[in-house]
Amino acid sequence: MLGEKFYSRRSTVLAKHAAVATSNPIASEVGLSLLKNGANAAEAAVGIAAVLNLVDPGMTGLGGDCFVLFYDNKLKTVKGINGSGRSPNKLTIDLLSEQGISIEKAFKKIPRSSAYSVMVPGAAAAWIDCVEKFGSGKKSLEDIFGPAIRLAEDGFFLHEVTATLNQQNYLHLKTNATSYGTDLLVNGKPPTTGQLIRNQKFAQVLKDLAINGKEGFYKGRIADEIVKTVQGNGGCLTMEDMESHCSTFDEPIFTDYRGFRVWEMPPNGQGVVPLMILNILEGYNIEKEVRMSSSLFHKLIESTNLAFEEGFKCISDPVFKPNNVEPFLSKKYAEEMRRSINLEKASPKIYSRSGVNTGTDTVYFSVVDNDGNACSFINSNYYVFGSGLVPKDCGFVLQNRASNFLLRKNHGNCVGPRKRSYHTIIPAMVTHASNNDLFACFGVTGGFMQPQGHVQVLLNLIDFGMSPQNALCHPRCFVKHYSIKPHTVYLEEGIPEKVFEELKVLGHNVVNVSNFNRLMFGQGQVIQVRRDEQGNRVLWCGSDSRADGCALGY
Repeated sequence: MLGEKFYSRRSTVLAKHAAVATSNPIASEVGLSLLKNGANAAEAAVGIAAVLNLVDPGMTGLGGDCFVLFYDNKLKTVKGINGSGRSPNKLTIDLLSEQGISIEKAFKKIPRSSAYSVMVPGAAAAWIDCVEKFGSGKKSLEDIFGPAIRLAEDGFFLHEVTATLNQQNYLHLKTNATSYGTDLLVNGKPPTTGQLIRNQKFAQVLKDLAINGKEGFYKGRIADEIVKTVQGNGGCLTMEDMESHCSTFDEPIFTDYRGFRVWEMPPNGQGVVPLMILNILEGYNIEKEVRMSSSLFHKLIESTNLAFEEGFKCISDPVFKPNNVEPFLSKKYAEEMRRSINLEKASPKIYSRSGVNTGTDTVYFSVVDNDGNACSFINSNYYVFGSGLVPKDCGFVLQNRASNFLLRKNHGNCVGPRKRSYHTIIPAMVTHASNNDLFACFGVTGGFMQPQGHVQVLLNLIDFGMSPQNALCHPRCFVKHYSIKPHTVYLEEGIPEKVFEELKVLGHNVVNVSNFNRLMFGQGQVIQVRRDEQGNRVLWCGSDSRADGCALGY
């Protein structure tokens, strides 16, 4: 590795048997406890997901969606669950236009606070499916949800990053005759760091889910309250929409990068984007670059622009528009894109993402169990507190994922009935291409930062040989291009001023980012499998310093 080294202020956590890495210490402790008590990676992951809904309700929960990748160590396979919800059957582009939501009118995309932004929440079904499909069969839902239920009833303390985000966004929570935003507040205000919080209503929802499974969420009281809240605020979600929901079991897509097989979820997820970026970068001698150099950042930026442009062509609900991603993943196609990159100058092309919202609020966590199975799990409300709508006696917020639809007729991602939108949340997994042994279970949050975060963390792990913790804490760049203006490149604090100035000379519009705003670069977790000199398996674990969490193992 050339150039200066970057040392994290955190140490990589080492473990022999099993490990978890999450964005909250309480969730990490619960996950590790479940693993110690016989849960496998999938069961522990669902228990963690329930706890994160409780301790970080703005970012995640049963009112949102999730995606799962599961690595079966015995079979050496990677399988996926698409837990994204679908739009209401009555949601059409014509209906929205009548409400003033149209590219020709004042609201050119579905507002985050509109009840039309609420899709059927997919997380609950995916949680149950994850246990049923990938679980050991030795743990009941009561066992898995038990820790979250006890925490909700007995109370827990709020951590710093979560408290700050809640304080910045709590005004988005709606309180009226059919939305109970105050259920997530304390005396009408967001709880502060170190404050004891309880959520009895969420505890009861988990009990219903544990006893009745998916029917406990998509039929009966909970579903009825969700529908009442959406319709009471002007939306069109129905009980039929709720009852018809199901997850899909999607075959992951992959590419091979320098001897490693990188696994992602297919459309409607954006997993194809990081795979395209990696294919483009594989043609350069990345390992010989200086990690903190304008040369490397320029290649990252240009590759990212090209991959997103292609991704927006092929990412949509495959039920409505078949998505053949194979051409986009070919090495030959990557070579063609690479030839279009000018290493001496930024591309003058304007990459427009007009009409796409930019929610970034998600939790990601990694779990590896004693048998070598791994679960890569991501859960999201899209924006902090999603739509701001809270169903009665439920204790969770409803997502606003329909805000990521486009309002352009004939576009694959155009809004429509019972349709999944372009989805930003993507878990990842990496195996050795030669034998499919697990190399790393990892992910990075942050909306359209996620593909970029995946690539940058992988370069750190593979090309620069960093430890997981160092790979996560290393400063990142974020190419942001959601408007008709030329893209902006955000550079995180810690990247040398020389790089900043040289990128400007190359023609990039660059902005330095520091302090709490560094959250735009996402929050990641990594569990990597290594071998010591005697051949013993060692789990090397890292948790992003941009979040509250930690990695734990035993």
